[in-house]
Amino acid sequence: QVQLVESGGGLVQAGGSLRLSCAASGRTFSNYVMGWFRQAPGKERVFVAAVSRSGGVTNYADSVKGRFTISRDNAKNTVYLQMNSLKPEDTAVYYCGASRYSTGSVYHERYDYWGQGTQVTVSS
Repeated sequence: QVQLVESGGGLVQAGGSLRLSCAASGRTFSNYVMGWFRQAPGKERVFVAAVSRSGGVTNYADSVKGRFTISRDNAKNTVYLQMNSLKPEDTAVYYCGASRYSTGSVYHERYDYWGQGTQVTVSS
């Protein structure tokens, strides 16, 4: 019973930074593993990053490792994705998801709730 709303997307030049936020409604936010996925035009939705319920464990796709940082603030019911050194290939709609499961966070099928998405466009 979680409502998710992403924000923070926009247009940025290559090499720039952007921070996405995902605000959750509900009293059980800390019960969910939170993840970010992205989908470029004509391509499948792919895993970007995930963070454990307490925020102590993170997982990243190889394509963003070292550039992106996922974090969460359970007191604010919010998960973040800090994106640095952005590349044109990062251009996509970014989606926030919430999962009941402790494993399989890289698979979109494991997520129970999704936000509406926020557009990120990186120009060269």
